[in-house]
Amino acid sequence: MAKATTVKDALAKWEEKSGEKVNEAKAIKLYGQVPPIEKMDASLSTLSSCEKLSLSTNCIEKITNLNGLKNLRILSLGRNNIKALSGLEAVGDTLEELWISYNLIEKLKGVHSMKKLKVLYMSNNLVKEWGEFVRLAELPSLVDLVFVGNPLEEKHSAEGTWMDEASKRLPNLKKLDGTPVIKEEEDEGDGES
Repeated sequence: MAKATTVKDALAKWEEKSGEKVNEAKAIKLYGQVPPIEKMDASLSTLSSCEKLSLSTNCIEKITNLNGLKNLRILSLGRNNIKALSGLEAVGDTLEELWISYNLIEKLKGVHSMKKLKVLYMSNNLVKEWGEFVRLAELPSLVDLVFVGNPLEEKHSAEGTWMDEASKRLPNLKKLDGTPVIKEEEDEGDGES
């Protein structure tokens, strides 16, 4: 079996193809590497200008080495083998969107470090308890959540209670699973469209 692609090699290939320097580029796409990337290695720390990093469709198991990414706003890690959200503290002050659907995440410990996170796409993971889901309430800026395909959502959607129960626990949400969250209160008068 071919050995995994390293982030270092993938970055070198990306530079060659794009003609951009990794330390200057704002958007870097390393998704779907063949053979896949298995580790987020230290070469990520060279991406000091990067605002959007895509590492989706690889075989990454752990979120690591994000400390040099001082400007990261969007991180795409969908379709990997990630089991936990730890490792995101390093980008907690800048990250606005995390795309992490189709992984193996059951627990949401560590999510609270992402103070600016507005968008969390984490469909098709393994979260099955409200006790984990409510950790998302620690994200003061979260307005758009996709949670479809987690055991918790599947159970409560089947019972017809998902939208109500989830939005009750996350009162700041504007969109859940792609559907606008309708609030019963006097929300309408605040001049936002």
